Amino acid sequence: MSALKRTYENLCTKHWSPMLGGILLAFLVVLLEAWYRPWGIVGGLRNWADWLFYHLGLYDEPPTFHPIFSSTSSILDIGLIWGAFISAALGREFGIRVPPKIEFIKAVVAGILMGIGASLAMGCNVGGFYMAVNNLAANGFIMLIGLIFGVILAIKYLYWELEHFPSSGGFEISFQKINPFLGVIALIGLLVATKAYFGSDLDRGEILGGCLILAAGIGYVMHRSRFCMVNALREPFMTGDAEMGKALTVSLILSAVGIAILKYNGIRPESAYVTPTFIQGALIGGFIFGFGMTVAGGCGSGSLWRVAEGQIKLVIVAIVFALTNSLIRHFFAEHEVIENGYLGKAIFMPEYLGYAGTILLIALVVLVWYIVIDWNEDSNKLVLEM
Repeated sequence: MSALKRTYENLCTKHWSPMLGGILLAFLVVLLEAWYRPWGIVGGLRNWADWLFYHLGLYDEPPTFHPIFSSTSSILDIGLIWGAFISAALGREFGIRVPPKIEFIKAVVAGILMGIGASLAMGCNVGGFYMAVNNLAANGFIMLIGLIFGVILAIKYLYWELEHFPSSGGFEISFQKINPFLGVIALIGLLVATKAYFGSDLDRGEILGGCLILAAGIGYVMHRSRFCMVNALREPFMTGDAEMGKALTVSLILSAVGIAILKYNGIRPESAYVTPTFIQGALIGGFIFGFGMTVAGGCGSGSLWRVAEGQIKLVIVAIVFALTNSLIRHFFAEHEVIENGYLGKAIFMPEYLGYAGTILLIALVVLVWYIVIDWNEDSNKLVLEM
């Protein structure tokens, strides 16, 4: 019985290290891409908003896929939230968390900025940066530059806000006593839903089922390890802590190697997640998104796993993010902004550097970043003063 208890604690209640989270995340995103498609966040959120605006009469044409049952983008987001909720409930960490009043305003503003930034970069921190780099697209590096500068500006703003508008208040409704029960129900529900997809008559039932269970794994890993790209990019400039940043660098190189193998062997098309946003779309979009996600306290993926643990502020962020992104991408489509190349070019790095050269470049960039934040952890030279 004690062995069973220890296993439960290790798997469900103890927080995993960010490094373990980053390694497991890399494994799961490579597995997901091998299964069907790259991991993404904003596409699912936008799909839900597209359907809402269509039913409200704002859009003339319905979205291609049903927002829940037939869209892999939607299934990835649902799976992430589902898996993170299982983790939160089994770990007795789910509860309704209502923030101070000023955080509601910040949630709306941050959601709008994230929607704008993700439209310009054609992806949030996941699709526009993390998965873009993993898919050997040059726009991923450019978005990273924009994200860093957006984060730095947001830190300065947060310092200013803390000095002039200190917030207090908020409350939490705890469900600790029934959390494990909710977690077991959610886990059973996930397994039933996955089996239903595999046994359904849908054209892509097996594909959707695989996407659901793999995305749930991603959500579980991210919540259990508190893996957060906002933290990874913010803390070196705010506190000097580099633990999450180091985990992100390791996750990037592992997943890039895995996905490079898939593309090199023709398992996935080389064009996957190589978007025409190099340079201007990725740079400007990354800057705007970086500012917004830091003010929000959650990026594309981080917002969703925090939604799953009951963070009301992030619920608002996710909703506003989805609505804004839908409206802007609809505007882009009507005016052929992407087709006319206004956001930039699509650059698949192996076409210029070869696969070996591209992997070496990614390894060099993440190694330099690892060394810099490790050095800064001791020296605090990059930490912004309040």
